[in-house]
Amino acid sequence: MAEENVSATLIVAEPAARVFAMLADPTIHSAIDGTGSVQEAVDRAPLTEVGQIFRMDMYHANHPDGGYQVANKVAVLDPPLAIGWLTGQEKDDGHLEFGGWVWRYDLAPLGPSETEVTLTYDWSAVPRSIREYLQFPPFGPEHLINSLHHLAELVAPTSRAGTPGG
Repeated sequence: MAEENVSATLIVAEPAARVFAMLADPTIHSAIDGTGSVQEAVDRAPLTEVGQIFRMDMYHANHPDGGYQVANKVAVLDPPLAIGWLTGQEKDDGHLEFGGWVWRYDLAPLGPSETEVTLTYDWSAVPRSIREYLQFPPFGPEHLINSLHHLAELVAPTSRAGTPGG
């Protein structure tokens, strides 16, 4: 594969600041992903600075342990226009090691209540040693656009909250 990144774009009917706030909340990442791979946020604080580490519990049927944990490092934080992180693992000695792949969201306000959101997964910095045992990208072609649709559903205000008896 010549390209070493994939991306998808969706227009979300919400302001960029609201979309960004959802993306900066690790407790919502599982619902955005929607596959069951991303489980619970271990570090639940909002993402507020480059270099911040946040850990997530994960699950993958082909992982030797099934469940495992990743350590993510915020690499891009430009509210409300861009947010992204490197994914890696914490070794037994506490050292963090990142695999070279990046998740990034770019937000382009299209007006006061619409945002074009582009999700990019880039594995161009993954070393050969990791490529020998992991396939890139590790998901099907529909995953990114499905995640953006989940984001759009989550960020939309619910009209049921104020209904009588609800």
